Amino acid sequence: MSDPLIGITMYGRSEKNEFSLPAEYVDAVRRAGGIPVLLPPGEESAERWMETVHGFVLAGGGDIDPDLYGGTRHKTVYMVDAERDRTELTLTRRLLRSTVPLLGICRGCQLINVALGGTLVEHIPEVYGEKLRHRVPPREPVPHTVSIDADSRLARILGHSEVTASSWHHQALREVASPLRVVARAPDGVVEAVEMPQHRWLLAVQWHPELTAASDLVQQRLFAALIEASR
Repeated sequence: MSDPLIGITMYGRSEKNEFSLPAEYVDAVRRAGGIPVLLPPGEESAERWMETVHGFVLAGGGDIDPDLYGGTRHKTVYMVDAERDRTELTLTRRLLRSTVPLLGICRGCQLINVALGGTLVEHIPEVYGEKLRHRVPPREPVPHTVSIDADSRLARILGHSEVTASSWHHQALREVASPLRVVARAPDGVVEAVEMPQHRWLLAVQWHPELTAASDLVQQRLFAALIEASR
């Protein structure tokens, strides 16, 4: 098979009516041998992407509407986008019933959990405290260690049971949906990665591997494994 097409979900419409996506996602997929296909919100038949795309990345971004998981509208919730939520939930639910490889990153990890009936922590400091920062003001990434179950697919891919991750989030998984298995946590207990054993290839991480993948081979291995599974 030729280089696989990898669909990457995009941020919602800006005030200037523009869609966007950080270039690091595209770069990481290209380095791994995939061909990026950018997927903007608003597609009425998102499932049709699966007819041509061989693997998917659910990218990070703003918060999911709390109404979709029975949460509260905490004052820190931001960039809620009904169009993006609707498009990505439709796509995710279809992917969960398929064998198409799927990598969720940050918001993407949370989206998979919500699509399966799980819930989210609306603001990490109010549940886990601030001894460990998962992002720094105003909204900037910060590194911290992540412990990974040694017998997980994630550990086999990364080649380590502990890694340094680039963290950039204020929400996290609260009630983890039953089809998912928690395979990594931060030192404060925050869920950092899940897998779905029943799925052929589904991984979701709470951190942002694309931010450091250019210089960190361990993080780049996530994208390499996605592309290999998508061939």
